[in-house]
Amino acid sequence: MLALAVVLAAPLAQGQVYRWVDAEGVTHLSSEKPPAGVKAERINVGSSSRSTSASASGRSPASGTGASAGISGARSPAASTVSASDREALLGRLRTRECVIALEALERKTDGTEVTSAEEIRRLKQTADLNCSQDPGRRRQQEEMALQLRAANSPACVEARNQLAGMTEPDSAVPREQLRQQQAFVEDHCASPVR
Repeated sequence: MLALAVVLAAPLAQGQVYRWVDAEGVTHLSSEKPPAGVKAERINVGSSSRSTSASASGRSPASGTGASAGISGARSPAASTVSASDREALLGRLRTRECVIALEALERKTDGTEVTSAEEIRRLKQTADLNCSQDPGRRRQQEEMALQLRAANSPACVEARNQLAGMTEPDSAVPREQLRQQQAFVEDHCASPVR
């Protein structure tokens, strides 16, 4: 019975991703549990449920070993492959999101328009280094997404979204074509590439 319970629980453990921010403010994402005592957000692959818990694991995220490693042969290859590929896809999306947010904030804070500190710049660089792709082509895509996010957060886009909201008020007498043009502008120029 115990062996069956371990075999059935292993795919569930395989389907989780952990997200936490360390003491220095750097965001970490991993399929391995965070260090013991670290509060982490647990994201279940294949569902939208998330939970935050204090990890009781004594392993570090980089250890790569765990109790389920010895029983991976007991699972069916299809279940193992799907779970691993789903988990890696989710990790990739989450890392891209953290990368893009860090790159956008880094550019905004280093262009001189926003007050910042050397500590904040270091934290953002570490988050970007930890989560951005090492592949040059993928890194360029992430940098382009960061530029899109910067545009979406710009004062011009904030104003464009506010105008659109005002145009959709029930008492607004804005012609339909003008409303369509404003909506097209917002969708084309002010949509965030990450959610």
